[in-house]
Amino acid sequence: MELISTTENMEPVFGIDLGGTKTEGVVLPFRGSTEPICRLRVPTEATKGYDHIIHQIRTLTNLLETGSGVKPSKIGICTPGTSDPGSGLHKNSNTTCLNDRPFRKDLEKALGMRVSMANDANCFALAEATLGIVKEKMPDAKVVFGIIMGTGVGGGLVFDGKVWNGAHGIGGEWGHNFLDESGGPCYCGRSGCVETILSGPSLERFYAIQSGSTKSLQEIVLGAHNQADPVAILTMERMIHFFGKAVGTLINILDPDAIVIGGGVGNIDMLYTKGVTEVEKYLFNPKLETMFFKPKLGDSAGVFGAAML
Repeated sequence: MELISTTENMEPVFGIDLGGTKTEGVVLPFRGSTEPICRLRVPTEATKGYDHIIHQIRTLTNLLETGSGVKPSKIGICTPGTSDPGSGLHKNSNTTCLNDRPFRKDLEKALGMRVSMANDANCFALAEATLGIVKEKMPDAKVVFGIIMGTGVGGGLVFDGKVWNGAHGIGGEWGHNFLDESGGPCYCGRSGCVETILSGPSLERFYAIQSGSTKSLQEIVLGAHNQADPVAILTMERMIHFFGKAVGTLINILDPDAIVIGGGVGNIDMLYTKGVTEVEKYLFNPKLETMFFKPKLGDSAGVFGAAML
């Protein structure tokens, strides 16, 4: 494990969050700060291709240097997908032009500095563990799992303040564990993944199939809360059941101190009450000690987590 000196801890840190629409950068005055020296955005313009994305990241890095008056020797980057540890090629990115390309190596060449890279779920987990809600509520937590339940389902794993990427670079990717065949086909080529059941679009799809009409997730949650829509109630009951099953298995394997739930689905309050109670049914322990938190950093988690890399 890399040791970071006290002097290095007080140096400014640079982070970039690469999104499909925008790319955001931040300079923090030191590792552990949440008060940026500089924070800027540029359009990603991913449709213009691989080389253009690298150009935009280089442009943003130059702007951050000018805005902060600091020239970095290394930078953290949060990306869709991940770099394969064996081949060095990017994979699993919905910005498909990055896949099967030596993205990190090409960035290091373009920027002239060392690049540390992790996917968005890992950066979310790292930010909340080291700067956000876990840092505030459980500063001694050693193992933190970050769940993203939104358009898709992903996860990130942090041990002792560092991202755990794993042998394949897929550490924490619980969204593509098998959960139940009723979820149907997944974009990954498999069937019944956690994502096919617990993502926002999957919940909306289940409601539409059962009711014959379409509603947004927000409308479904409201209908269940008001006890006004039997299909909305059924949808939420199904979500709670499978959340408990999926997260219970996760805890049995990793036994984290804390779990932080981000994404649009993560805003549903019953996950933290009925959902946590459901987790206990699948736990290989008489009592559930893992703490569940809503995130604190919001949209800042990705770029702050990148800086913390």
